[in-house]
Amino acid sequence: MPVRVKIDEDLPHQTADLLAEKGYEAITVVGQGWQGLPDEELWSRLQAEGRWLITADKGFADLRAYPPGTHAGVLLFRLEPESSRAYLDLARRTLETLDLAAVPGAVVVASSAGIRIRKG
Repeated sequence: MPVRVKIDEDLPHQTADLLAEKGYEAITVVGQGWQGLPDEELWSRLQAEGRWLITADKGFADLRAYPPGTHAGVLLFRLEPESSRAYLDLARRTLETLDLAAVPGAVVVASSAGIRIRKG
């Protein structure tokens, strides 16, 4: 069964295509009409679906609010400066080495400096 992921509205929609190419079941927040939801509501819906959240929203990497092992997983992309192209490039590089199925429930931060994984 493929890992199920949801791409947050702050990332390019093409991120879902990259994940689908790697075998993930990827859908977007925008595609479901969930854009603009408060973080708490989005999080609640994600938990009901059992999906990883892939986002650039640093708030979702707060280990106190979203402890590893209590959810499907969070993958945070961190970039300076931010651009759609840079996010897509980071997503490609990250997916070359990271298999989300191997780190269920983790909080993963991917940046130009590398990948940091916090497991539950």
